[in-house]
Amino acid sequence: MIKKIDKFLKKDTVPSPCLVVDLEIVVENFQILSSLLPETQIYYAIKANPARAILQKLWPLKSRFDAASIYEIRECLSVGVDPMSIAFGNTIKKRQAIREAYLSGVRLFAIDSSNEVEKISKAAPGSSIYCRFQTNCFGADWPLSNKFGVQPSEVLEILRYAKSLGLAPVGLSFHVGSQQRNNIRWDEAIAQAARLFKLAQTNGINLEILNIGGGFTSNYRGRIPSIQDTCEGINKSVRRHFGHSSPQLIAEPGRYIVGDAGIIETEVISVSTKANDLRRWIYIDIGKFGGLIETLGEAIRYRIDAPYNDGPSGPVILAGPTCDDMDVLYQSAIYELPLSIVEGDRLRIYSAGAYTASYSAVNFNGFPPLSEYYI
Repeated sequence: MIKKIDKFLKKDTVPSPCLVVDLEIVVENFQILSSLLPETQIYYAIKANPARAILQKLWPLKSRFDAASIYEIRECLSVGVDPMSIAFGNTIKKRQAIREAYLSGVRLFAIDSSNEVEKISKAAPGSSIYCRFQTNCFGADWPLSNKFGVQPSEVLEILRYAKSLGLAPVGLSFHVGSQQRNNIRWDEAIAQAARLFKLAQTNGINLEILNIGGGFTSNYRGRIPSIQDTCEGINKSVRRHFGHSSPQLIAEPGRYIVGDAGIIETEVISVSTKANDLRRWIYIDIGKFGGLIETLGEAIRYRIDAPYNDGPSGPVILAGPTCDDMDVLYQSAIYELPLSIVEGDRLRIYSAGAYTASYSAVNFNGFPPLSEYYI
């Protein structure tokens, strides 16, 4: 299906830089994941790519939606999504955002602090909440274990507090980190969740939902587990640790659904060399602030090639167009591109459908947001 994007990009009218997403791949990835996790409700993580075209494709497939903000909730509602199919999954929410979501019909909220519990109890009385706990993210390209979640030892106290304020504590959640390459992380987190479910039950709180978050991989550089192996491992872990009393599972895939469906095409602005480095510096018209923020620390290493150039290749440093010294994409990682590359040539960045356009800064150095096409 990449041929479809290739054909589109060969039009002379397509500007650079641009992101092109094949919606057929989005649909296929959703269907694959749904078939591999048949007992799991799929809540698409809108933040990965909130494009209206994607929401419109997924809703008829019975996708539900994980929203990070009231703005994403509004967008879902505008395309006809049932508010009962939306989870307000960010644990950090303004009181007025909670209230608007509640008045719109949303009834499922994430929490990881007593302050969040208090806000929801007042702005969304009687709503259902699930508590996020921290887990080991080692093996993830983009860890998520610092800012979010409570320690497992704190979970029971927060669930009790929520119940005392009239909320319905219905479940727990965790996230093993985005682009998680080690399937053991899910087993560890599911085992911890099972212990917490039992602890809650012995204290009069019967939990029903386990949200296993995201972490499902896209095809960047480096080895990744197959989606089949990851899902088989999750299913086995749930049976092993919960037995016949398995909870309703929720998953929040974003990267897996849309990542491999997108390609960014970018133009070479300049090629130079420096006396202190034998590698060529290749400057392109997209950088960290234009949609490639996940190259921070070279965490996400995209596959990049030069489809219109051939001949021998050599090592390069890749950098963006802005007047910011940190706008260097890859300097430590080894990338090689054809020696024939000159100003005006185009490169392609693969598996770029997730966390690119949605991260694109608006008017930094005057550059416009990344152009997007959904075909």
